Amino acid sequence: MVGFIWRQLRGRAGRSLALLVGALVATTSFIVLTSTTTASRLQVIGAVESNSAAAYDILVRPKGSRTAQEVSRGLVQPNYLSGLFGGITMAQYQQVAATNGVSVAAPIAMLGYSTRVVPVEVDVTAAVDRNAESQVIRIDPTFAAERGLSRAAARPHYAYVTRNEVVYPDFGAEPDSGPVRHSNGRSYPAGQCNGAFGVPLEVLPNGRAEPICGPPEVSGEAGTTHSDLDESAFRAVRLLDDGRFEVMGVVRGGQGPERVTKVVDRLMVSIAWYVPFLVAAVDPPAEERLVGLTGAVVEGRTLRTDDLPVDLPGLQNRQFPVLVTTRPYVDGTVSVSLSRLRPDRVAGLSGAAVTRALERADRIAAGSARLDVEAAHRAQMTAEVQGGDDCCYAALWPLVQAGQTGYDELPDGVLRARTVDPDPGAYALPNEATAVPWLSADVSFRPLRQLEVRDTAATRYPGWRPVGIFDPERLAAFGDLSRVPLETYEPPTAEGADARSRAALGGQPLLPSGNPGGYLGTPPFLLTNLASLPKLLEDATGPQRAAPISAIRVRVADVDGYSERSAERVRLVAEQIADATGLDVDITLGSSPAPQTVELPAGSFGRPALRLAENWSALGVASVIVQAVDRKSVLLFLLVLVVCALFLGNAVSAAVRDRRSELALLACLGWPARRISLLILGEVAALGLAAGLLSLALATPTSAALGIDVGWRRAVLAVPVALLLALVAGLAPALRASRAHPAAALRPPVAAARRAGRPRTLLRLALTNLARTPGRSLLGAGALAIGVAALTLVGAVSYAFRGAVVGSLLGDAISLSVRGPDVVAAAATVLLGTAAVADVLYLGIRDRAAELATLRAIGWTDPALSRLIGYEGLALGVLGGVTGALLGLLGTVGLIGSLPGSLLLVAIVTAAAGIVVSCLAALLPATLLRRLPTARLLAEE
Repeated sequence: MVGFIWRQLRGRAGRSLALLVGALVATTSFIVLTSTTTASRLQVIGAVESNSAAAYDILVRPKGSRTAQEVSRGLVQPNYLSGLFGGITMAQYQQVAATNGVSVAAPIAMLGYSTRVVPVEVDVTAAVDRNAESQVIRIDPTFAAERGLSRAAARPHYAYVTRNEVVYPDFGAEPDSGPVRHSNGRSYPAGQCNGAFGVPLEVLPNGRAEPICGPPEVSGEAGTTHSDLDESAFRAVRLLDDGRFEVMGVVRGGQGPERVTKVVDRLMVSIAWYVPFLVAAVDPPAEERLVGLTGAVVEGRTLRTDDLPVDLPGLQNRQFPVLVTTRPYVDGTVSVSLSRLRPDRVAGLSGAAVTRALERADRIAAGSARLDVEAAHRAQMTAEVQGGDDCCYAALWPLVQAGQTGYDELPDGVLRARTVDPDPGAYALPNEATAVPWLSADVSFRPLRQLEVRDTAATRYPGWRPVGIFDPERLAAFGDLSRVPLETYEPPTAEGADARSRAALGGQPLLPSGNPGGYLGTPPFLLTNLASLPKLLEDATGPQRAAPISAIRVRVADVDGYSERSAERVRLVAEQIADATGLDVDITLGSSPAPQTVELPAGSFGRPALRLAENWSALGVASVIVQAVDRKSVLLFLLVLVVCALFLGNAVSAAVRDRRSELALLACLGWPARRISLLILGEVAALGLAAGLLSLALATPTSAALGIDVGWRRAVLAVPVALLLALVAGLAPALRASRAHPAAALRPPVAAARRAGRPRTLLRLALTNLARTPGRSLLGAGALAIGVAALTLVGAVSYAFRGAVVGSLLGDAISLSVRGPDVVAAAATVLLGTAAVADVLYLGIRDRAAELATLRAIGWTDPALSRLIGYEGLALGVLGGVTGALLGLLGTVGLIGSLPGSLLLVAIVTAAAGIVVSCLAALLPATLLRRLPTARLLAEE
């Protein structure tokens, strides 16, 4: 048998060579394409593992804290901690920390916003006329936030500049006890303005001292609030003959603070900006292990476990050490316009009279400036850290707490932020007027409440003093692709999602405005020790006193980035925590920022309605990507394998059809059906084995030329793959040859007469020709359909990594590495399918050579015959393209679990591509029509 097979192959060298080339092409294509797909999968998984390391792996929150969007979409709003105050007890925290497998359990207790004044300094030196005896510099501030879209004008500030001496009374002087000692060491009667004592005096050349009163200030009653827009100041300074300025200063002596005069080169005027500082308590050792807090300290020292509150002697006050951020992450500026006034008189007038004099005076423009609130905050914090251990720099009372933002989902999937009524009264204290940020009157998105406390005679009101300053951007860095916007120290940002919003924002992201009720919350400005909470909350009346912790961030031991082993380890730890505590537990390992479109209604201070793209947190992105790429790899493997088998099957079937008379003769000579089948399979197996060995030899140069690492194991796999493909392709033709009756095989291939049908068009004739050999036609169309299905799946893969299924930064980045190899695999599959279509058309021309010669003899032209072949290619293309697109859509459902409407367009495009390449495949067989030997074929008939 072996010798007979060899003689058969050698006697039909042309046909054997064609089958060998087909098997070689199919085998090499399979090895190379599967190597490409495998390399792509390994690249994706490696990218996922290297880019999924984050600060923590598990997030533990109070029971019921998940929002509606998180439950329905698997998304978490960025910096949600700014709206979560308490809910976890210290006992539950200890249970989490004691869970087997927990490496770090870092609690954080959000306490609320404490408002303090940040002085923004304006240099008015250039506005002063050095030749005038007296003048008033008017400063008109305009406050701006949210990239300048929200703006409001504040009350003017004034600097009264005179060449006469200006003196200030000592602190604590009693105005009813007679003359009061002033800053120049002399005593004068206490000056009075608007019923208040302690004002500066201007000493005239004749020795008389007159009070310097400014316009009346806005003084609220107890229980009311006022904003920084209501602030005004009237500062009096002396212009010396050398052009410098004599101003009042404060020094701290043994008897308390004293007013003194000092000489400065620049005249500065402070404008108060009320900034709410978000306060949080952390465990310093846990925070150090989680993010490396000590390495981020740029001034002073880090927070320590022994940094506990101190009760100050003789004062109803309690001082809390805090660590302060260098970056308040507040988008705020102050623009000022300067003008110079020349009133006839200022000293000795009442406040109301001064106001009228300033209004009547001529104004001369004297410049403008734009000031940065963040720079002012940084300078203030640095000075306070370097200032020593004096008493508190700001109060920690009242503490205002902001709730979560609510959303309405629009028909297009955009979230519209719900508004709530602004509530400046949430800042109010019952016994005094309270300062509030100017944007507290803006349209709000978060409900406000005040942390309630008992106010008793023994209450010690808390204040804070910075021990150090840290830069949050120096904390331990994690990958941008996995940076989850749940971090304690990162501010949320939102880009414009449409052209109008981007233009309004000037191409920059929207930042927090400093309004606790605003849309974007800020990260904590002040960090205090978790051990300080009992004293800070000892007078609190709400549930936060018993359950002060807002969240616990957990890092699992022996986990560094996403992998299947790490994911399972984290899952087991998360289950233990949930069972032990009953809290809401989310796995953040493998999460990634995911853009979410949010519509923001217009504000009250000029900000227009905006459509924003905000990075929310998509949980479990890494797992979705790995599962998707695994399903994609399996599908592409199967598609490449099937199209190779169909390609070879068509070639073997054609070879068997050519030998039908020879095989019938062997049957007449007594060969049994089993032996005829073995003959066909033996020939095919010999060719497959030869193709596998050749493919093995070509693997290295082919992989080097294409830049693909095939590897010796996969190269050796070419031999069994080629043999298996050849046997599978030859099985059906071998069985068909063995079952044919010898007499029927020896008869001329004339079909039995049936009811005649007359094709009246070329298209109908083409369809009739294809229907005469339905198996062969379906085989060619099926090979093309698989290629088209592969192309459709490539679109699905791209969508799975970039669309709504993942829609994250990690998915977007991974898709860039996925798309290239997949397109190569799909394109090669389409080419194999196209070759199968061309082979079908070629075999049809060869089988119908006599018919085509007859048509030419009766007057058909070569263009007409070429159009006939073209219509056959078109019919195969339509059948294969449409079927392949439908198969691709079904594969999409298996790949990503749904069928997005946008992929229908992808399917239409790939179906059209299949039709086009099928028509192109008909060009080569059509050119063979001109070589048909018409006379010889007619003579043979």
